[in-house]
Amino acid sequence: MSRWTSADPSASGDAARSEPKASEDRIWQDDRLRPAHEAAIPVDDSAFREGRGCYTSVRIASGRPRFEARHLRRLARGAKALALGRFDPTAAQRALRELARAAFPGGEGIVRLQLSQGGAGRLHLVGVPRGLGADPPLWSAIRAPQLHEGPLFAGGHKLTNRLVHALAADAARDAGADEALLFDREGRLVEAARSNVLWVDAEGRLCTPPLSRGAVAGVAREVLAERVALHERDIGPAALRHVAALYAVNAVRGARPIVRLDGEPVGDGGHAWTARLAAALASD
Repeated sequence: MSRWTSADPSASGDAARSEPKASEDRIWQDDRLRPAHEAAIPVDDSAFREGRGCYTSVRIASGRPRFEARHLRRLARGAKALALGRFDPTAAQRALRELARAAFPGGEGIVRLQLSQGGAGRLHLVGVPRGLGADPPLWSAIRAPQLHEGPLFAGGHKLTNRLVHALAADAARDAGADEALLFDREGRLVEAARSNVLWVDAEGRLCTPPLSRGAVAGVAREVLAERVALHERDIGPAALRHVAALYAVNAVRGARPIVRLDGEPVGDGGHAWTARLAAALASD
């Protein structure tokens, strides 16, 4: 048996590598809350054995899971695509809410819900809490040394198989940056290590790479696609340095302006789109 850890490997470096806090001493495993030190993963678990699993990271704000229904739908889509077994959204909702109450008496934090499959075909549900960590209003980014290899299959699922993303996040941390941008072999921007990427072009349009390039279909990206005009475009590293504004977007942090790329200034963190994105993501 291998132990679950209380750190989320998709987290930013400072949050993921910090010592566990008192509020993080419990997790959810399958059907109930458990002390973190007692939780264990079977060696035949699909996420452990072959990286076949999916997850979502949920922001807890004022004691309430933000975009809860969207996160549960994301898990349902992932479970179906990966043939993990029958997904019960009511059970997942209970896990999310009970773990949030137990882990964050102050009402603020993050819960990572993960689905995988046991050797007998049983669906495993694991919830792991973590603190918010550092959350600067303006971000810096690097161009990741790793290449994005495109989608494993269609759907933009958030998979536990994420070695490239983890290595890119490590590279960002080592460089003192908040995010790492991933490009494919043709030099096209795909996504970032833990975010979708948006930019404002010379005509003032809000643009983002096509999901068909292999990006995760993020919850925040989904919300913005419904509430503002998003234009799917390809862009390379040279053109990216001349955009009017550049943003990293996810459901945990919202929209964060990226104002430095590989140590050089980029975009306008105070662009009019900054306030528009914040307003679009302010409600569920």
